[in-house]
Amino acid sequence: MLDTSLHLQLADELMRRFASALRGAQLYASSHPLVGRNITALADTISLIHGFQPLITIGLVGEEVVVDNVPLPKATAMLGELLPRLRRHGIERIAMERGVELDEVITFIHAVAAAPPVEKSRELAGEGRAISDLPHIRVGRILLEQRVEASAADMATIRRLYSDAVSAAGLIWETAQAEGVPDVNALRAVAQGLAQAVAQNRTALLALTALKNYDNYTFTHMVNVSILTMAQARGLGVDGPLLREFGLAGLMHDIGKVRVPTEILNKPEKLTDQEFAVIKRHPVDGAEILRKTPEIPPMAAIVAFEHHLRTDGSGYPEGAVRPSLNLATQVCSVADVYDAMRSQRMYQRAFPTDRILAVLKSNDGTRFDQNLVRRFSQLMGIYPPGNLVRLNTGEVAVVLRAYAPDPYRPKVRVLFSRDGKRLEVPYDLDLWEIQPRDDRASSVMAPVDPADYQIDPLTLM
Repeated sequence: MLDTSLHLQLADELMRRFASALRGAQLYASSHPLVGRNITALADTISLIHGFQPLITIGLVGEEVVVDNVPLPKATAMLGELLPRLRRHGIERIAMERGVELDEVITFIHAVAAAPPVEKSRELAGEGRAISDLPHIRVGRILLEQRVEASAADMATIRRLYSDAVSAAGLIWETAQAEGVPDVNALRAVAQGLAQAVAQNRTALLALTALKNYDNYTFTHMVNVSILTMAQARGLGVDGPLLREFGLAGLMHDIGKVRVPTEILNKPEKLTDQEFAVIKRHPVDGAEILRKTPEIPPMAAIVAFEHHLRTDGSGYPEGAVRPSLNLATQVCSVADVYDAMRSQRMYQRAFPTDRILAVLKSNDGTRFDQNLVRRFSQLMGIYPPGNLVRLNTGEVAVVLRAYAPDPYRPKVRVLFSRDGKRLEVPYDLDLWEIQPRDDRASSVMAPVDPADYQIDPLTLM
């Protein structure tokens, strides 16, 4: 396995060879001996690194060259004027899988050296047919949104923010019980902090919503619905102060339950019809509480009242008729059902994501807006970030990011080999980029329980 110093040394050597090969191919004819020597040296370096790891990734992020998620200042200087050229060709990311042959490297270097610039509006699937046909080398663009989410954010900081938000939700709840209205300053602080985190590292925060805490479900559910509501809203283009309003509404959607007797709210068995009738009053109570709370945006009261209504007119409060539901209500309702179904409680087992998404799509799409459900499915994937999964090869990995076109092929970080051994150096795979083969990891087969491996997958993202 590569240690840090050796990894940096080989990464610098790789970029030096890459720069030399590309410059030589630009300056000299393909038959020139110098061109052949430079490309062969590059291929040898690639092969050497592949002896330690199955995938090499090179990214051009801003003014930096990043190899396997490690910035290399020396490489940036080596490439120099080649960086703008690569970007003009639409090349911001290069992925090289184990098994690259010399002929592939030759084809790749000459194709890049000779390729005309692409238009900015053109979506790159591969720089010309020569590169797109290579079995082990792929090029493409880096999406800004993905780069933000996959940046080297401090998971411990995100986890602490989440934990603090859950604690604050508990205090807000207790204040509403004791004084009849929630603490507005605490509410705004929580919504502000979560909104900022959603904007900066949405994937990490979504992963934290999967934490199972049976003891304070009410408070984690408040925070989870807030995060899931804002994540959906941001995907729809909502940002700034309005995004915080969505988050605050999600946080307060169930505040009416402070008026539900504790013995009913925390009852471990199935509720009686009379007890459920008490529960069904919480949307009206929540709207009333929020309407009399100073400085609370009207959206919060609307969402509290509507979040159990459905687009087909069903749900409750019974008799409430709406020609259409507020957008914040609709995304909050999706988040509410999703988080409630995936949470294991004394009277309910947790459901897998595919079952939850099936429920959201049920009743011929009349209960929930199916466009929003589709977007939510793309956001979360069948296997959401932070889930531990088994790949088709038997390897075990943690999901890093969902891939909207194919929910069974997310980006993952492989932690255990197919024989069950813990890897000293985990490595990342974009499963959607790998052609399906029996001997290569290309899709997720099933979720696995982190307890069986005695790890916290969130610390390994």
